[in-house]
Amino acid sequence: MADNKWSQPDAPPPPLFAGKKERDLVKQVNDELLERVIGQAVLYYPISIKDSNFHSLYGEAINKTFLPPLRTYVLVDWKDSSVVYDSFGYDKIYNIDVYFHRRRLTEDQNLFVRVGDFLQYDQMLFEIVNTSMTRYLFGQDGQDFEIKATCRYAREGLFNAE
Repeated sequence: MADNKWSQPDAPPPPLFAGKKERDLVKQVNDELLERVIGQAVLYYPISIKDSNFHSLYGEAINKTFLPPLRTYVLVDWKDSSVVYDSFGYDKIYNIDVYFHRRRLTEDQNLFVRVGDFLQYDQMLFEIVNTSMTRYLFGQDGQDFEIKATCRYAREGLFNAE
C-alpha cells in the first residue's frame, strides 16, 4: 500500500471569497459609490437616550432630546405617496426607503439607526418607522452590510430641526 501523505490542517481555511480583505474592499467600493457617484446625503438626527426622559414602564418619551445632526451618504428610494382625507381636510403622506451602509455608519461615524430618529432629505423631514438588515455579503449569514430604514414624512410641528 502507498503511504497516505494527507494530514489534517491545524486550522480550517478562511471562508471562500469573504475574508477580511474582501470585506474591506466591498466597504471601500460602497463608500466611494455612495459619496462620489450616487451622492445622496441626508442629515440624520439621532435621539439622545441619555438626555431624553423615558417613561419607566412604557419606555416612551413625550419630549425627546436630539443630538446634533450628522451628514451621511445613503441611497434613497421614493415610494408612492398617499392622500388621507379627514374632517380637517386632506394630508399627503410621503414614504421613502433609505439604505445605509452599516460598516460606514457604525465604524466611521459611530451612528446606529433606530426607530424614532429623524432625518432630513430634500428639505423634508422624515421619521424612521421601521428598520431591517436586508443584504448579506456574499450570501453569508452574519455578514450583513446594509440597513434599510422605512421612513414617513413628519408633519410640521412634530419635529423642529433647528
